[in-house]
Amino acid sequence: MIAVTGATGHIGNVLVRQLCAMGEAVRAVVPPFESPAVLDGLSVEIFRGDVTVPGDMLRAFSGADTVFHLAGIIAIDESRREQMERVNVGGTVNVLDACRACRVRRLVYVSSIHAFIDPPQSIEIDETTAIDPETVLGAYGVTKAKAVHQVFAAAKQGMDIVIVHPTGVIGPYDSLISHTGQMIRDYIAGRYLGCFFRGAYDFVDVRDVSQGLILAWKKGRAGQNYILSGSRVTIRDLFSQLSEITGRQKPGVRLPLWLVRLVIPVEYLRCRIRKIKPSVTRYSLKVLLSNSHINRQKAAAELGYQPRPIRDTLADTVAWLAGQKKNAPDTRRRQRSR
Repeated sequence: MIAVTGATGHIGNVLVRQLCAMGEAVRAVVPPFESPAVLDGLSVEIFRGDVTVPGDMLRAFSGADTVFHLAGIIAIDESRREQMERVNVGGTVNVLDACRACRVRRLVYVSSIHAFIDPPQSIEIDETTAIDPETVLGAYGVTKAKAVHQVFAAAKQGMDIVIVHPTGVIGPYDSLISHTGQMIRDYIAGRYLGCFFRGAYDFVDVRDVSQGLILAWKKGRAGQNYILSGSRVTIRDLFSQLSEITGRQKPGVRLPLWLVRLVIPVEYLRCRIRKIKPSVTRYSLKVLLSNSHINRQKAAAELGYQPRPIRDTLADTVAWLAGQKKNAPDTRRRQRSR
């Protein structure tokens, strides 16, 4: 039996889908405060448990042969620092302890590309790049780096663990709407009249990341880490591809960095009022201007990992979002019928 923490997240629900399609018995670990609706229709066992509660993890992993640990808090600002420390670091320690106690055969831990330090642009980021909580970018990166140190320490003590580092995950089945997913939704809705075109990022399809996790489970060497990257895309090219896919005009105004920084507080306020995730923050600007030259050769050579073209991912994401909108209930009609 396979236990999956973070099963309702973007990567998590896609991983569960792929494992079910393989005929695996899956226990989806879902915290009490989250809805498991994204897993409706899948033949999975729903286990209510919080990674911050050690006893929950002991019960969640009882009888499990393999654990995929994906649960974590992703934030592109500093507002959830304490929560990220508790979940991303403390939760990972609880998972490690429970895996030992339950004699889990193999743990696949999902880290992040942001666990690595940001080297100069002339140097590619690979698995030999330093992981240092003191120098990584942002609170999220700090917590992921701390967690990786805990995982490597457990591996050195004999636990069978494989670590993966996805880059910027994008794609369909984004039910909780990630920051990148929100950006695409905003673009489709015509909310980008102007844009900051500097910088680039490495985007990877969520389905390829999920497949990469399965490859790491089956082929990864114990104690090793693997980068699961996709395509490095400039912001200008990203919007150009979205324009070609959707038929919408790409943002025509090139916003300078100083103006974007001034606009960010307004973006925070807009998103808070609409109760959506911001698509740009001070931290995300730093990321776009940081090193996004990623080397995935280790995963390609040892796991057989091969991601699809980013255009295919963008087209599928746009199609999935259109389907979600089409199938959404018409609340206005319901209100009129009352």
